[in-house]
Amino acid sequence: MRKRLKKSTKGLSSCSSPRCTDHDLCSDFIWNQEDIWTYIAKFLDGKSLAKLALTNKWFHGVIMHESVWKFACLRDLQVPDPYHVSCSWVKLYASAFDGSHSFLFRQQDKHLDWMRIGAFLFHSQEALLTDKFNLPVKIVKEKTIEKMLEACGSCLLKNIRTGIWIADLQLVRCPACNLDSCEGTMQMLDARHIELFSSEGFQDGTWEFELIGSHKIEKNVQGASAAIFDVKHLKDSQSAGIFNLNKWVGKSNDMQPKAIIAFHAVAVNTNLQKNDGILVKYYIMRAGANGDIVSIRISQQLL
Repeated sequence: MRKRLKKSTKGLSSCSSPRCTDHDLCSDFIWNQEDIWTYIAKFLDGKSLAKLALTNKWFHGVIMHESVWKFACLRDLQVPDPYHVSCSWVKLYASAFDGSHSFLFRQQDKHLDWMRIGAFLFHSQEALLTDKFNLPVKIVKEKTIEKMLEACGSCLLKNIRTGIWIADLQLVRCPACNLDSCEGTMQMLDARHIELFSSEGFQDGTWEFELIGSHKIEKNVQGASAAIFDVKHLKDSQSAGIFNLNKWVGKSNDMQPKAIIAFHAVAVNTNLQKNDGILVKYYIMRAGANGDIVSIRISQQLL
């Protein structure tokens, strides 16, 4: 699992803002030019937008408008408008597309590789976490997370921060060894609210992950699977499509990780060779002691 991530004879710095000599037409002409460049901006990626904004003050004023970066962010993340964000869209775009992931900030020594899955939305504040794709028709609701995991390999979480979430698949060193030669026997579905990296509590290390539950499957497991759903949209056609494994999970001899994203859900699966089972752990990060949940991890370690 590896990250996949003509030179013009004239640089962008040679461009100049529109000018006109007719005083009566000048203001209308510039206004029309702003509309044109705003439209052109819809077809540019983030890197091109940033370069264009550095050309001169006129382009900076047009290109750095929030509406331009909001459109680019929603377009490239392929998610609907969440209607409200606390950070500027320029910062959100940067944190989503500058190659950052959660292990860049902490535990770099444990990190091996990663791939970006995509983005999804939480409209409700309730999430279903699971490592099984054969969920019962009615979700089992036990008193504790541990009992839910024991009963059905799934659990419900409340107080999820609504909005856009970014999902990555991480490959990390198993905690059972610290060998540099370890090829990695632990995968992790890592999801975070889009504003997490801009939050002071995350940047200064105040917010930390806490283990909320775990369970062992002590028998041969065909695949390491994990999924996160917005409970309100669990029965939507897109979310329900995740359970149609024939459409996205690789054939039994394909050991490359596979992932699928929906508007309100994300899932991963990696087919496994014969094994003795896996240990599944669920982690969350809160925005402060009693704050909303802003990040979720589901780790799976071979026994």
